[in-house]
Amino acid sequence: QGQFRESGGGSVQPGGSLRLSCAASGARLDLYDIAWFRQTPGQEHEGVACIVGYKDDTFYEDVVKGRFIISRDKAKGTVDLQMNNLKPEDTAVYYCAAVHRCGSTPYTPWGQGTQVTVSS
Repeated sequence: QGQFRESGGGSVQPGGSLRLSCAASGARLDLYDIAWFRQTPGQEHEGVACIVGYKDDTFYEDVVKGRFIISRDKAKGTVDLQMNNLKPEDTAVYYCAAVHRCGSTPYTPWGQGTQVTVSS
């Protein structure tokens, strides 16, 4: 099991954009289904987006569909999440993790996460 690390979070106004990046030590992310999750206080981790290993099909939670794009940066070996038209309800700590299949829970430990704050 690799150690996942997330980066790219920050504070942005509604309608703004951020690009998150997911990397892992000791693992090739292109071999696995990788998902982005987010968590707000008192809530469970919510799956946001997922990219399938090998063939790179993508899936999105309805609330982010059309605004978020998950992709692989093959040169860097990362899985990125481009977030556009951000809304206050997108505020959360964002995590990435490997999943057996897009739509399932992760089988790797949660990393540190990266905070995304959307406010006026």
